[in-house]
Amino acid sequence: MRSSVSVPAMRHGAVAHVPGGPAAGVAEAEDRTRDRVLNAVLEHGPVSAAELGDMLGFTPAAVRRHLDHLQRAGVIEVKRVARAGAGAGRPARRYVLSSQGQSKLGDDYLNIASSALRRLRDLAGEGAVKDYVVERFAEMEQRYAPEIDRAGSDITARAMALSEALTRDGYVASAASIAAKAPLPASLSSVQLCQGHCPIQQLAAEFPVFCDTETELFSRLVGVDVRRLSTLAQGGHVCTTHIPTGRPAARESLGFPGRPAGAHVESNNQ
Repeated sequence: MRSSVSVPAMRHGAVAHVPGGPAAGVAEAEDRTRDRVLNAVLEHGPVSAAELGDMLGFTPAAVRRHLDHLQRAGVIEVKRVARAGAGAGRPARRYVLSSQGQSKLGDDYLNIASSALRRLRDLAGEGAVKDYVVERFAEMEQRYAPEIDRAGSDITARAMALSEALTRDGYVASAASIAAKAPLPASLSSVQLCQGHCPIQQLAAEFPVFCDTETELFSRLVGVDVRRLSTLAQGGHVCTTHIPTGRPAARESLGFPGRPAGAHVESNNQ
């Protein structure tokens, strides 16, 4: 599954050129560079132009040229973010993937899937849709569980392993540890898991059971109750999951004792 979103180049005033010639090479290089900028926005947004330049090694002028192009194409948008500290002045400009950019991949397939799920709901009820979603995520759980179990019982390590597995599947995930500072107890430390891309965003917007079931899956995999803070399906910049790390993993307390790799998994929230 690809996590990148390719945007057709807008070459105003382009002249005809021989295929494969110097002009074609320059255009292809521009497209590749623009895809790198777009993927960085996807992975790190909300992100500033200066931060993108530092990440990618581009000059400010080059970054802004590509950002302007992507914004005109409608696949990214600007968010105003308040600066930290007193008297910080105007809100800072941060770039995020737009709803159009998020839905750029697989629209036709998602439309078909959405229609099929609506038909299933009409014929067999909401429970049938839930059963389908649970079955879909059970396959993911069977693949992820052995990998995450190898990370041991430390919640942070398990969350990091989950992030890596999600990224491999195209969710563009990242995980950041957030340590509780005095006078707060260390038990309030956490990991913030973010997913910059959702391949089923359109489906999840219409059928929230996808997000709910995924959240339950994350709880089982890391071994603690987690909390979903935002989702792309509901208009968030990223899907964000709060994972408390101040206590040991307790899969048994969630009703999911250790299981052999490949064992069938069923939801406890039927």
